[in-house]
Amino acid sequence: MGLRGKFNLSLLVVFLIGIGLVGAFSWRVISENARSEVINEAQLITAEAISVRGYTVNEIQPLLAEQSKTRFLPHTIPAFAATSTQRDFTKAFPDYTYKEAALNPTNPGHRATAEEAVIIEQFRKDPTQKTIITTRETPAGPVLSVSRPLQITNKACLSCHSVPGAAPASMIDVYGPSNGFGWTLNEVIGAQIVSVPMQVALTRANTLFFSFMGGLTAIFAVVIILLNILLHFAVIRPIRAMSALATEISAGDGSDAPEFSVNGKDEIASLSQSFNRMRRSLVSAMTLLES
Repeated sequence: MGLRGKFNLSLLVVFLIGIGLVGAFSWRVISENARSEVINEAQLITAEAISVRGYTVNEIQPLLAEQSKTRFLPHTIPAFAATSTQRDFTKAFPDYTYKEAALNPTNPGHRATAEEAVIIEQFRKDPTQKTIITTRETPAGPVLSVSRPLQITNKACLSCHSVPGAAPASMIDVYGPSNGFGWTLNEVIGAQIVSVPMQVALTRANTLFFSFMGGLTAIFAVVIILLNILLHFAVIRPIRAMSALATEISAGDGSDAPEFSVNGKDEIASLSQSFNRMRRSLVSAMTLLES
C-alpha cells in the first residue's frame, strides 16, 4: 500500500471513530431536546387547564351560586370546565389528550384506567411528588404523558364529596349516591394527565440529526480531497521525482542529470538538499574511481 493509501486509510479510521462519538453525543442531545419540547407542550396544556379551573372557581361559581342552590350546574365544577375546554382543543388535535382521572370520581367518565390508577397511587404514596412523566408506545408512535396530582386542599370541596347526605340533591340526581364520596382533606384523589404524541418531535429530531451528520460527512470529504491535493504536490510528487533520480543514479545513468530542484524550507526541501549532497558525493566518488 502506497503512502497515499496509508494516509487515507488512517484518516478514514479517525473519521469513523470521530463520527461515531459525535453521532452518539449529538443524537443524545437532539433526542433530549425533542423530549423537552414535548414535555413543554404538555406543561402548557396543563397550565391552561389549571387556569380554566381557577377561573371557574373564582368567576363562574360565584356568578351561578344562586342557581346552584336549586339546580346542579356542572359548569361550576372545575374538573368539568377544564375537561370540556380541552375536549374542544383535542377536536383540532386528536392525538393530544387531557384527562382528570380519579379513583373514585363523581362523574364515571373520569374513572381512572389501570395504568392511570398506578400513577395516582404513586402520588398518594408520595404527596411531595408533583410531576410524573411516562412514555408508552402506540400504533401511531410513542406518546409522552405528564401527570400532576389532584389533591383536596379546600374544605369547601368536602361539602359535596364527604357523604351522599351532605351533597346537593340535584347532584345526586345526576350522578347517583355511589360515586365521588368519602374524600378527605389533603387526600390525593386523582391526577391531571396530559398525553402528547412524540412522533412529530422525533421526526424533526431525525431530520436534524441526519442533516448534521450529512453535513459533517461532506465537510470530511472536502477536507480529504484538499489534504490529498496537498499531499500529492508537497510530498508524493517530490518523493517520486527523487526516487526516479535515485534509480537513474543507481543504474549509472544519472551523472549528467540536473540536480533535484529544492523549493521551500520544509522537511521535503531539507531531504532534497541532503539528496543532492549525497548525489554529488557519489558522482565525485565514481569519478575518482574511474580515474
